Amino acid sequence: MTLRRRLVLSIVALVVAVSAVIGAGSIIALASIQTEAIDSQLSKATSRASTKFGEGQQNPNGQRPNDDALQPLGQAAGTLTAYYVTGGGAGGIVLNEDSSRAQLTSSQLNRLGQVRVGVDPATMDLGGTLGKYRVAAVQVDNPVLGNAVLVVGLPMTSVYDSVRSLLLVVIIVVAAALVAASVVAAVVVRRSLRPLERVAETASTVARMPLERSDALQDVRVPDTDPRTEVGRVGSAFNRMLGHIAGAMQARERSEQKVRQFVADASHELRTPLASVRGYAELTRRMGGDLPEDVVYAMSRIESESMRMTSMVEDLLLLARLDEGREIQFDDVDLTGLVLDAVNDAHAASPEHPIEVDVPSSPVVVVGDAARLHQVIVNLVTNARTHTPDGTRITVGIAPAASGSGVDLTVRDTGQGIDPEFLPKLFERFARADSSRSRTAGSTGLGLAIVDAVVQAHGGSVDVTSEPGNTVFTVHLPTEQGPSDASAAWSSTPTVASVAPATSATSAASASATD
Repeated sequence: MTLRRRLVLSIVALVVAVSAVIGAGSIIALASIQTEAIDSQLSKATSRASTKFGEGQQNPNGQRPNDDALQPLGQAAGTLTAYYVTGGGAGGIVLNEDSSRAQLTSSQLNRLGQVRVGVDPATMDLGGTLGKYRVAAVQVDNPVLGNAVLVVGLPMTSVYDSVRSLLLVVIIVVAAALVAASVVAAVVVRRSLRPLERVAETASTVARMPLERSDALQDVRVPDTDPRTEVGRVGSAFNRMLGHIAGAMQARERSEQKVRQFVADASHELRTPLASVRGYAELTRRMGGDLPEDVVYAMSRIESESMRMTSMVEDLLLLARLDEGREIQFDDVDLTGLVLDAVNDAHAASPEHPIEVDVPSSPVVVVGDAARLHQVIVNLVTNARTHTPDGTRITVGIAPAASGSGVDLTVRDTGQGIDPEFLPKLFERFARADSSRSRTAGSTGLGLAIVDAVVQAHGGSVDVTSEPGNTVFTVHLPTEQGPSDASAAWSSTPTVASVAPATSATSAASASATD
């Protein structure tokens, strides 16, 4: 349960418990007080009855006391009096509301006969119309009957009626207190927890934020920072924590900026000497007809490595500029034409791989940088060619996005798949899985990093799914076409083109790795 609900239930339970204890105490106290009052009245009634009974008045029709002897003047309605003679014989009457007298039954006399002289008054259920009575017994010497036990009782009806009335009142009061406590507790707890809710909402906001830039935290602060309250201290500590995080992120951004600037400057400065090294190596190789064979080979290797290093320097410079938000020029781009050009170039560079294209018959236009998007397609196709064996089938396709907005560019190969442990870092810079992938050419580990950076600069995303025999890179690119226009653009039948090598080759297991 939430803290609010627990607090409300705790307050309500406390109010109910206190009300129940007070109600139970009141009922017990009322019953005790009224019982003591009945005992006091019983003592007086017993005194009057024993005095009158001791005078020895008899009933003219028999050897028993007359009704006046058992019920003297001053007795309250409902008072019962019974006598038990030592030698045998018993009798008793009850004074009715109309001052008439009713005889006790034999079963009632038997129950009253169990009362002992000299003990405190006791409550006894006489059954019938009498119910429960408070009774007491005394020893009386009657001049006619001799030694006898006189039992006097008063009804407990008034006590039970008062207890029942009070119980009803207590139930009503507890119910009203329950409702009132629920409402008041809900309002009070809600108002008391508002500062804590604001702190929690701020924490949730920070948790949802992609903390890539320190300025994202500048406007996120907890307003409740009163050090006199617990929540205020938590809010103040949270604000200090946000300040520390923002400071750490700023320091990290400054460090990353320095690294990016260094890479950009170094890459820019390295291009000129690398071009010179490559030029002199090529010049020496071409003009050195009298040079030894090993020197000519060494010059060719210097030229080859300088070309590879130049390519890596260009990639690093491109990534640095993309990090700074440069190198992207947005315009309408025919994505279909870019795919066909890239596939033709790839087939010319690697005729051993059969490459198919699956694109609509009409041009698919997106907003972006044509050169950079062409580089994305080339890198993905080259990645598939480089890290798959000869004969592996590669398919490049364009389809409407599954989300209904934008287009999906896919590059699929039928290789052995990518190691699942390597997938999370596939698009990191310099990430390579050479230990588990076949290699036929050098790799800088920057190709897929460039793909990811360019696609993100276009506001898109790139994903990969891989299993043996089916590795798919999916590039999602946004488009400005509305839903109706996009549907019309894809209504035509797709065109499937196949660019196959001169010699036949069977599909082999492969997987795409980083370029």
